[in-house]
Amino acid sequence: MLKLTDMNTHKMRVEGEVFAAIVAGEKTIESRLNDEKRRLIKVGDNIEFTSRVDGATLLVEVAELLHYRNFSELFASRKPAEFGGESQAQLEAQVREFYTPDDESRYGVVGIEFRLV
Repeated sequence: MLKLTDMNTHKMRVEGEVFAAIVAGEKTIESRLNDEKRRLIKVGDNIEFTSRVDGATLLVEVAELLHYRNFSELFASRKPAEFGGESQAQLEAQVREFYTPDDESRYGVVGIEFRLV
């Protein structure tokens, strides 16, 4: 059983449309590199998402961590809508704006499934 003191709150900034999809309950998985910062996240922790547009914040609880070698495998594991996308191809194109294939190879990737607090 987790005690309140065992939980951490992690902070992540997201684009405005991503933030809106999280608030609306349409996006329930955030995809990131499994870098040093993401490796600290545990099930039961909280994430405070902040909109890059207006600084609005929203607190969510981590429900599951999905570890994969690359984004292609991660996006194939669930429905695109859970990641806030329309198709696997669209999601893969979107992450390429932020991460390179070399980054993927170096860190692997993680899908952070969450629920609103």
